[in-house]
Amino acid sequence: MDRPDVIAQLRALTARIDALVERAQKLSDENRALRQQHEQIAGERSQLLAKNEQARSRVEAMIARLKSLEQHT
Repeated sequence: MDRPDVIAQLRALTARIDALVERAQKLSDENRALRQQHEQIAGERSQLLAKNEQARSRVEAMIARLKSLEQHT
């Protein structure tokens, strides 16, 4: 191989490496954003489950009171 071919190959390799580094950075950024989104959604889910449990408890308490009222009339 002569020198111009080696230089051309090195430039091409450098360009490919730069593209791979850029792609890796983009994927890392996207991964970080997805992890944050997942964390937020998990928190929202936890809050919704707690609200659901609270509502279920209230409904059960109302049903118990209504049954109690039925029995006393």
